[in-house]
Amino acid sequence: MMFDQRQIGRREILQTVGGTSASLLMGAATGKLSFATAAQKRPKIAAAITEFTFRSHAHVILENFLEPYYFNGQLTDPGVDVVSFYIDQFPGDRDMAKDVAAQYGIKIYPTIEGALCQGGSTLAVDGVLSIAEHGNYPVNEKGQRQYPRKRFFDEITAVMKRSGRSVPLFNDKHLSYRTDWSQEMYDTTQQLKIPFMAGSSVPLAQRRPPLELPDGVEIEEAISVHGGPLEAYDFHSMELLQSFIESRRGGETGVSQIQFLAGEDVWKAADQGLWSADLAEACLDAELGSKRPPLRKFIEPGRKDIIPSHAILLTYRDGLRAVILRVGSNDFRWDFGCRLKGEQKPRATSLYVGPWRNRNLFKALSHAIQSHMITGHAPYPVERTLLVTGMLDAAMQSRFQQGKKLGTPQLHTSYAATDFRAMREMGASWKIITEEMPEPKGINPGGPRK
Repeated sequence: MMFDQRQIGRREILQTVGGTSASLLMGAATGKLSFATAAQKRPKIAAAITEFTFRSHAHVILENFLEPYYFNGQLTDPGVDVVSFYIDQFPGDRDMAKDVAAQYGIKIYPTIEGALCQGGSTLAVDGVLSIAEHGNYPVNEKGQRQYPRKRFFDEITAVMKRSGRSVPLFNDKHLSYRTDWSQEMYDTTQQLKIPFMAGSSVPLAQRRPPLELPDGVEIEEAISVHGGPLEAYDFHSMELLQSFIESRRGGETGVSQIQFLAGEDVWKAADQGLWSADLAEACLDAELGSKRPPLRKFIEPGRKDIIPSHAILLTYRDGLRAVILRVGSNDFRWDFGCRLKGEQKPRATSLYVGPWRNRNLFKALSHAIQSHMITGHAPYPVERTLLVTGMLDAAMQSRFQQGKKLGTPQLHTSYAATDFRAMREMGASWKIITEEMPEPKGINPGGPRK
């Protein structure tokens, strides 16, 4: 049986999924949503958004909050209800916020406080999404887009503090373009006991070929390779790197030095032994196979030009060396490689984002956020994103200073890794949503509905 969303409303879809209209509970051990009794309360969620346009982060996250979506091949109810929006910018004909709000009965408030208080004077929701990505915001001299994540955070937490009640909060991507602000945000959540989650969708993608590193493994060197733009995709690549290496022997203790390199300086550094090109070769082999353009003269299929590479060299406090490498112009290239102690051959994998480029990455992320909202426990440490936020800021500072090596005493962030496999997409969804299926418009997580 296929669902025709032109004829069946959301409430009827929720009744059909699992054969009941019951609410959902999250199984903390398995990460799977399961139906509870009809009387079970569904958390009410407010969303503070910079811009709601097609394929924006607001779109690709919220479509999995407003409709059932596929996660590991199972049609999954969100388990929460989005009840209010704050929208910072309405970009004319591209705006989707007003139509989506009308379609789903969601009120748009002129302030973040109004969205969280539902027009009243105290906090009236059970969780908050802060999606401050996309929109018309300035870029500073270091090349950082100055999204208002700190402003959103301050207004959200002010309502919680005044109301004497803290609820789960998700901050999309890194915390801020400033390290000091990100530390302040983290400290505030600790003081107010706000369940806090942040970060990237990429670490939750399917790994092809499968690669699992055992806890306590000794890693000598690691690499994360991407093919997207400066800063925005360097962040994702850093989070991908951290998601693999944070469970190494001794746990995460932070970064002591960072250097940004561009163009020929990238390859000179490899020739000097500052990073190992064979790790990047292993990554591209995992992604594309051995019959591909050479690393240093890499050209994407269908193009005639070589896109200049850049690299961010990382030295961790425990001596681990790592590099973030941009290769080519494929914005859904997400690869990881490493060399373990006692092994000559690198281990590598490529993360598959599913059909429709990076849009379907956000199904697994949405699932993880919903777990956070329902249980009040982030499925992986927010300290990962705190550290990466500072790493990215330092890398952009090194770039601004023409590739100067920077010591980073501000990045001595220690934390223990957690097992987040239950939140990862393992590939079953891509047997239902396939590459041959056309990408849908609007709010539509896609795929046939049985």
